[in-house]
Amino acid sequence: MQTGGMQDFGSARAGHRPALGPVEGLLLLVAVIWGGSYSAAKIATGEVPVVQFLVLRFGLTFLLLLPALRGLAGAAWPAALAGASLLGINLLAIFVCETFGVSLTTASNAAFLISLCVAFTPLCEWWLLGERPSRAVLAAAGLSLLGAGLLAFQHGGRSGLAWGDGLMVMAAFLRGVMVCLTRRHGQRHGLPALTVTAVQMGVMALGSGLLMLAVHGPVWPPLPRSLPFWGAMAFLVLLCTLFAFFVQNHAASRTSPSRVALLMGSEPLWGALIAVLWMGERMAVQGWVGGLLIVVSAWWVTRRPAGGG
Repeated sequence: MQTGGMQDFGSARAGHRPALGPVEGLLLLVAVIWGGSYSAAKIATGEVPVVQFLVLRFGLTFLLLLPALRGLAGAAWPAALAGASLLGINLLAIFVCETFGVSLTTASNAAFLISLCVAFTPLCEWWLLGERPSRAVLAAAGLSLLGAGLLAFQHGGRSGLAWGDGLMVMAAFLRGVMVCLTRRHGQRHGLPALTVTAVQMGVMALGSGLLMLAVHGPVWPPLPRSLPFWGAMAFLVLLCTLFAFFVQNHAASRTSPSRVALLMGSEPLWGALIAVLWMGERMAVQGWVGGLLIVVSAWWVTRRPAGGG
């Protein structure tokens, strides 16, 4: 396996379709689960403030993962802990942008816009891992941005466009950074994937708690008692966070960053379909065209050899 994703593309001969193994299959399952996370987060943040939602989500996950911190044992644990904490800080930034974003836009828009990470990831590889993208990658990135513009302006650009959709684009960029940092960290320290996830959740719970203290003060608002809220929280904690981030951390050190991004590329389609069928959201034809442009560009760049620009 090559160090960078673009080398993986370059090593594949034109017309040869790379096989999907168990790691890739798990990533596809995560894509389906994460597709439902936007609707679940929309339900939960409708009943509690965003930062309180983040404290609950990541605090509960951290408690479940406390036994995994035993993986830090070893002579190099301080450097490993620092690296995993950096990943947690980056992940907290992603979820602050993403959760505020989904609360200010539709779940279907959020699902499509977050998939811009597929276009951003090869550019982040160039920046962080030294893997220069081909002309095909750059063209696909431009196509993705066009799709994002069509999607964001599908209803004429009124009512909260700048904040909700803009925050989702920022989250997508930070996701691309996250995939590359996770790969680099895994190569340097070799921590178990579950331990990395546990440290990330601890950092995110602490950071969310500090944000809540800064925004709302020392008062903890009462928790809802509704079944939809706690059903959404259980889905987000157990599947979207605990299971999904373990799989992502496990996969990121075993396959290329761009391939991870590719296999997550079906997430927006699942997210939009779930939002339309479950939440009753409506998308204009222009929105569907924009969303499909993002997904097609992701498929195109990962199917072309690097030298075929």
